[in-house]
Amino acid sequence: MIGVAAVWGLTFVMVQDAVRIVPVMAFLAYRFLPASFLVAAIFRRQLLALPARGWLTGAWLGVFLTSGYIFQTVGLERTTAAHAGFITGLFVVLTPLLGAVFLRERAGGPAWIAAGASALGLYLLSGAGGEFDLSGDGLVFLCACAFAAHILATSRAVRRYDVGALLAVQLGVCGLFCLIVAAVSGEVVAPRDGSVWLAIFVTSVFASAVAFWVQTYAQRHAPPARTALILGSEPAFAGLFAYVIQGETLTALGWLGAGLILVAIFTVELVPHLRPARPVPEG
Repeated sequence: MIGVAAVWGLTFVMVQDAVRIVPVMAFLAYRFLPASFLVAAIFRRQLLALPARGWLTGAWLGVFLTSGYIFQTVGLERTTAAHAGFITGLFVVLTPLLGAVFLRERAGGPAWIAAGASALGLYLLSGAGGEFDLSGDGLVFLCACAFAAHILATSRAVRRYDVGALLAVQLGVCGLFCLIVAAVSGEVVAPRDGSVWLAIFVTSVFASAVAFWVQTYAQRHAPPARTALILGSEPAFAGLFAYVIQGETLTALGWLGAGLILVAIFTVELVPHLRPARPVPEG
């Protein structure tokens, strides 16, 4: 999952350039529909064998995924990128919180401490500050809630249904919804720039089909709180690749934030293994 976060961080720069040329909703449709077709082709047998309740579950996952992207995109039109980056990253904290409140799941002490450290790191990395604007920041907060709900719902769904089939359905829901919105808005345009086609290919194949499959599969073996924490390292990787590719530099607080995120990830991964084993009672 750290690899998934790294891929998403790498493509962040590509997507920024692409949406300056192609409308956001159209780009999201071009990204998610091919990814859905690719996953459906690979897992066609599992998809055909998916029961009706499995299709419904996959659709719900698609609703959460789509909501996250929609709220984030609309919110970005009304708030700063710094605010949006920090507030979106709050899904790291919201995942164990929503899991504890609605699903009665225990995240564990180390996960809560690491989530708090990761949230502080995201704050420092984004450089967020100032007042909370309900019209923009509130929508991005709903984005964070949607991403947290997606992680929690995925952790339950993968216990019952095939990973590939679920992924094909939710990516299809996301892509189809974005295509309909783009069509109604008159924003369906054919990309003519080579960089846009490259961004569509990379985000569709690697950042969607492959990355979401890895996340969905990994959630069979990792609790939701840990999943959210690891995926919360995406801003750190985005800053790293922005520096390497575009020469963007971070402030001292930004580097401190990136370091806090990575330390939090390694802490939640290593602490459980550092605990001494319980002695086996004799007799």
